[in-house]
Amino acid sequence: MSQQPKQPAPRRGFLKKAVATSVGTGALAAPAVSRAQTTTLRFQSTWPAKDIFHEYAQDFAKKVNDMAGGRLKIEVLPAGSVVPAFQMLDAVGKGTLDGGHGVVAYWYGKNSALALWGSGPAFGMDPNMVLAWHYYGGGKALVDEIYKGLNLDVVSFLYGPMPTQPLGWFKKPVGKLEDMKGLKFRTVGLAVDVFTEMGTAVNPLPGGEIVPALDRGLIDAAEFNNASSDRVLGFPDVAKNCMLQSFHQSGEQFEILFNGAKYKALPAELKAIIDYAVQAASADMSWKAVERNSRDYEELKKAGVKFYKTPDPILRAQLAAWDKVIDKKAAENPMFKRVLDSQRAFAQRAGQWQNDYTVDYKMAYNHYFGRGAGQQTKKG
Repeated sequence: MSQQPKQPAPRRGFLKKAVATSVGTGALAAPAVSRAQTTTLRFQSTWPAKDIFHEYAQDFAKKVNDMAGGRLKIEVLPAGSVVPAFQMLDAVGKGTLDGGHGVVAYWYGKNSALALWGSGPAFGMDPNMVLAWHYYGGGKALVDEIYKGLNLDVVSFLYGPMPTQPLGWFKKPVGKLEDMKGLKFRTVGLAVDVFTEMGTAVNPLPGGEIVPALDRGLIDAAEFNNASSDRVLGFPDVAKNCMLQSFHQSGEQFEILFNGAKYKALPAELKAIIDYAVQAASADMSWKAVERNSRDYEELKKAGVKFYKTPDPILRAQLAAWDKVIDKKAAENPMFKRVLDSQRAFAQRAGQWQNDYTVDYKMAYNHYFGRGAGQQTKKG
């Protein structure tokens, strides 16, 4: 191999000048990096500002805002700030609002099938299982198809499994099915039809109007959702009896809506942040609900509220009423039947697994905290 001719060593001063020139040129050649302009989205919830549900909406927004690093900011307003609560879906679709936070069952009047994401026993699925069906059993494609068929340009995310909702607040506790007949009762979604089938006179009032209606005697009884919401809304000020356990809304969850055009205009990384924020907020909401609902349940008892388990005959009557309602709705609405069939297939498989695998937690609770538990002899 032939050797290359030996080159003379450059002078030291020349090297310093060359390096300096190179660094300076590189600095000038590098593209200027500027912070992207913040995209601000105006959301409205369907909840009063003091309700824990509005807090959940703010929790979601904070997760997005924190992760977006200034590129995206969601501002959440309480119900009524721009439009009434039950007009939120239309406002998001039209772009009057950039997004919103509510529940799918509120849009029951647009397509009865939408109530199946919140109302009824969901073939024995708990709220988390309903979310499993939604994301892995075909539910999401169905709700997207419904919104598209309604010409609503929205992007929907479901999240946040709600604890089982009480039967409701009553001036007098109900001990038998006959006590429900003729009651002026507040509920929403397909639960309207279920309670109507059971003989009640239903008025689907928004959350903020329930307690004033109870106070003025416009309704005799009402359900909203949970101990925290019910307490802050003022239910214990107008009624002292709460019936626990019900199938009317035992598998509900929240919905986060985006205006379609606004969402689609976002870059892929911000869409990913929203997706993961939904998942994080779903877990966080379920944990916070355990903490807050249990504490507020204790506070309600201290305030003199009496809690009763809903009698089994009323629960069975709910299931029987539900069967009649869904048979009628399925015959009227092909999409309703499609959603039912999808839920049923998923619930039969997943429910069998859950029921077979899940231990009776109440047995362990009673072992430690039930009557006579403190008298047990400690071993070891």
